[in-house]
Amino acid sequence: MTRAKTTPTKSTRGQTPTSRGWVSFVGSGPGDPDLLTVRAVDLLRQADVVVTEEPEHAQMVRTLLGLPTPSAEAEITEAEKLGPDFVDGGFGEDGQPLTHAARAKVVVRQAKGGRRVVRLMTGDPFLYASGPEEAQACAKAEIPFEIVPGVSSVAAVPAYAGIPLTTKNHREVAVITCHSSVNWSQYADNRTLVLLSGVNMCGEVADALIGAGRSPQTPVAMTRVGTTTNQETVISTLENLAADARAARMAPPAIIVVGDVVDLRETLSWFETKPLFGWRILVPRTKDQAAPLTLRLRGYGAVPDEVPTISVEPPRNPLQMDKAVRGLVEGRYEWIAFTSVNAVKAVREKFEEYGLDARAFSGLKIAAVGDKTVEAIAAWGLRADLMPSGEQSAAGLLADWPEYDEVLDPINRVFLPRADIATENLVAGLIDLGWECDDVTAYRTVRATPPPAETRDAIKSGRFDAVVFTSSSTVRNLVGIAGKPHPSTVIAVIGPATAKTAEEHGLRVDVMASKPDVEVLADALADFGAARRLELVESGQPVTKPSERKPSARRRRAE
Repeated sequence: MTRAKTTPTKSTRGQTPTSRGWVSFVGSGPGDPDLLTVRAVDLLRQADVVVTEEPEHAQMVRTLLGLPTPSAEAEITEAEKLGPDFVDGGFGEDGQPLTHAARAKVVVRQAKGGRRVVRLMTGDPFLYASGPEEAQACAKAEIPFEIVPGVSSVAAVPAYAGIPLTTKNHREVAVITCHSSVNWSQYADNRTLVLLSGVNMCGEVADALIGAGRSPQTPVAMTRVGTTTNQETVISTLENLAADARAARMAPPAIIVVGDVVDLRETLSWFETKPLFGWRILVPRTKDQAAPLTLRLRGYGAVPDEVPTISVEPPRNPLQMDKAVRGLVEGRYEWIAFTSVNAVKAVREKFEEYGLDARAFSGLKIAAVGDKTVEAIAAWGLRADLMPSGEQSAAGLLADWPEYDEVLDPINRVFLPRADIATENLVAGLIDLGWECDDVTAYRTVRATPPPAETRDAIKSGRFDAVVFTSSSTVRNLVGIAGKPHPSTVIAVIGPATAKTAEEHGLRVDVMASKPDVEVLADALADFGAARRLELVESGQPVTKPSERKPSARRRRAE
């Protein structure tokens, strides 16, 4: 679709953006996408073009807007045409970094085409950035623009390290960009210092501050790649800073904080102490069902990597489902039993195809397994009449299912919309209770295509810290398309049936959810991670991730 274009007029600075070309200079913050402002997200949704600054900016925007990652194939799918175009504002076609003037020309050229441009900048556009120069270029070209401040690393990185820059006893802060001409004697007092670009000259700076009168024992913190799940903080003193930073192999980008406030990290560290901090976790899921689990894992500090192993498809022959839905409408059934969210979705889609709604369930009793299934039914305006009181499974449902009574039950038939690979246990159990069952294939679970070679290698070599299995089919399919996870990888499963399948495939189960719910599964894995971290701390060992564990240790434990 072609957007209408108008010719810009003079004196456009400060105007509300219209259909003419305009530019928003947006601060992306220090690294954590969750620190983007509400205004920033709104502008990214409206943008025709995003001029990026860092290589990861494009993928961050795609994830934020729910857009697919471009395919490796040359042909671009229709889905990948959605969203803004991305223009590299960090490097030119020759691979060399662009100057401020060259970046400004890129931005102006895009806006002159009548497009809505978001210039995405690391940190804040007007703080240690090229925002002022680029905005001046827009003003000169009479292109309207706005500034959307971003969270600056100056305050955000120390905060993520658990270090407040001010307290009631320390009220002054100085922010210094380190270079050879700084007069360090003026910082000899007890002010908190935030040092930028100081990693490679931290030893010289520390010596200069000691020479100016600061105590050699002054606490110092150096935090690299702050606010990301790769964040790492080294705590030291002025006299030991250079040696400790070298030993930890600290490298830019990093923020250095000097002062007594650093001591508060011991009690205020909250980010790096998350139970799954930095864990790379494989999430083999149906793509459209991965979001709740992924979000929960991220909240615990993990880095989820979604790998589709199952594709949910309609049944090859829809006639059986058509017949069952007609029977439901005509009053053929006493019960309908939903054992998964996918079953609810399949029946609902068939209803919509026929122009039916929830009123067709009038007089029909509804059984459901699992909280998520009950929620899916409730979203349809329905209420489950029967749920397992114990284990949320087909066996648990059978344990509570009433026997058929010729007097109380006018109809003796049950509609079971299920997957093509569902077991026969539920059907057999209902028959034993006197019911007749229409076991109908409502959807098929199809094995997905194998993940990229890099992911398959990471699975087999132990570069994932954990794998979360949400069904038996995810176990079978992952092993089938990518191979068995390495022995050092923590295995977490959603319930007993999935645990049994994992063990049948030679996997050791470390974590099992107390009920079949993906959020409960994430919580259980977090509890495991917290207990593991506490054990390492109490034994005086460094806190490592499972992928950093020696493989032999896991094998000995498993024997």
